[in-house]
Formats: sequence, C-alpha cells, structure tokens
Amino acid sequence: MPTVINRNNIANYIGHQAAPTQWHQINQQQINQFADCTLDHQFIHVDEEKAKATPFGSTIAHGFLSLSMLSHFAEEFSVIIDGFYMGLNAGFDKVRFLQPVTVNSRIRAHAKTLSIEEKKPGQFRISTEVTIEIEGIDTPALVAEWISVQMVK
Repeated sequence: MPTVINRNNIANYIGHQAAPTQWHQINQQQINQFADCTLDHQFIHVDEEKAKATPFGSTIAHGFLSLSMLSHFAEEFSVIIDGFYMGLNAGFDKVRFLQPVTVNSRIRAHAKTLSIEEKKPGQFRISTEVTIEIEGIDTPALVAEWISVQMVK
C-alpha cells in the first residue's frame, strides 16, 4: 500500500525509505510478451536453447522489462499526497542496469523518496530512488532515479 501523507508534513518524508515490495517472479511468458510488445526478439530473451550456451545459462529479461516493473511496484512503495487525483510519469534522471534478471528469478523494489517539490499549485514533482533487487543476488538488477508528478486537489 502507498503511504498517504498530508501536504503539511512533506518535509518529514524526504529520505523516507519504504518497506521492500512483495516479490514478483519473471517468467518466460512475461519475457516473450514483452519481446512481442517491443519487437525486441533478441535470442538471449526468447530462445531458451541458444540462451543456455551464454554465460547466463538461460534467457534473461529485457532491461526495459525490469524497468517497466517499477509501475507495478510503485503501487506498494509510493508516497501519495492527500488529495491526489492523478499521477504522471515525468521520466528518469538516472537509470543503470547492473545485473541481468534470468528467467524465473524473483525481483522486488526498494524505494527512497529523494525530494517532493510543489512546482505549481497542486502539482508536486517527486523524485524517488528505486533499486530492483534479485532474490539471492548481491548486485541489484537496476538502480533508477524516477521522477513523477502528482496532481493534488
């Protein structure tokens, strides 16, 4: 569940570290569907036999699939300002892919609120550092600084 905060308490949530999200398993069907959607059918993602001969020993998720999972995980880690009625994705200040996610791996997100600024009345720009952890692997799949905008009544 997102953390709902009062506009008067925003300063108290700068540096807020959300609890880790629930685990999500990345399976071959999800990888294949992402490949179809993005038209990226590189063998390392979709050819299970050829991928066995790579250093990874199996297929791997697209880096952008791992990144796109932030939308799913945000339902758990987001800080939501009371009166929120709409959110917008404003992009990223930083994205680094550090470790491939092999098929059937479980991933989850860790998130820290870096800043919340009211840019216009009722429009808040939020910067969140998100790390995608791979179960059992020390190196994260990715680290990103995600920018969103919340529209608040």
